[in-house]
Amino acid sequence: MKHRKTYHSATIETDDKALILEGPLSSDQLAKYNFHEGLKAFRPPKKQFEALKQIADFEEGRILVARDGDMIVGYVTYLYPDPLERWSKFQMKDLIELGAIEVAAEYRSLKIGSNLIRLAMMDEFMENYIIITTEYYWHWDLKGTGLSVWEYRYVMEKMMGAGGLKPFPTDDPEIASHPANCLLAYIGENVPEESVKQFEELRFLGRNRQDWF
Repeated sequence: MKHRKTYHSATIETDDKALILEGPLSSDQLAKYNFHEGLKAFRPPKKQFEALKQIADFEEGRILVARDGDMIVGYVTYLYPDPLERWSKFQMKDLIELGAIEVAAEYRSLKIGSNLIRLAMMDEFMENYIIITTEYYWHWDLKGTGLSVWEYRYVMEKMMGAGGLKPFPTDDPEIASHPANCLLAYIGENVPEESVKQFEELRFLGRNRQDWF
C-alpha cells in the first residue's frame, strides 16, 4: 500500500497572535522548529521531539503540529499500532492509530487538539484507513485539569469526534479494566469489507469465531 500524504494548513486567530496548524510534516521540516518544554506527557521534551521526527519518516507516519511562530506547542501522530499491541496482530496495511496528541498547558483553551485532528482528515487519503485510538484514564491529566474521569472521557470523545472517531465495543482486557477506558475508531469510506471484518475480529479476539453472525 502506498501511503500518500497531502499537506494542509490552517490558522487559529487569538487576540494577539495567529497559531499555525500544519502537516503532515517530514523530519526535515520539523527540525526547523523548536519544541515547547511543556510537551512532556510521554517522555522528556527533547526525546519526544526526536520520536516525532522518527515517526514523520515512517512510510505511513503522519505528524501534524500547531506552532506559535517557530515553537511547536501541540501535535498529533498517526502511525501503525505498536507491534506488541493486539491491533497489529493481522498487520493490516489500512489500519493506523492516532497514537498521541498533546498540547502545551497554556494553549489548551484554543481547541488545538480537535483542530489538528480535523486538519488531518482534510487529506482525502485518510478515507483509505481504519483509524483507531485507545483511551485509558490513567494517561489523562486529571490533576492538571481538575476534571473527573467522566468529564475527561467526554472531552476526549468530543475531541476525537472532530475526526469522525466514535466509541466501538471491544473485549480488549486493558480497555475492559475500567468503564471510562474506550476504543474509538473511524472507518474510511474506501476501506474494503474484508478489512472491516478483520477489524471486527481484532476487537473481539476472545470471542469464538462461530459467534460472529
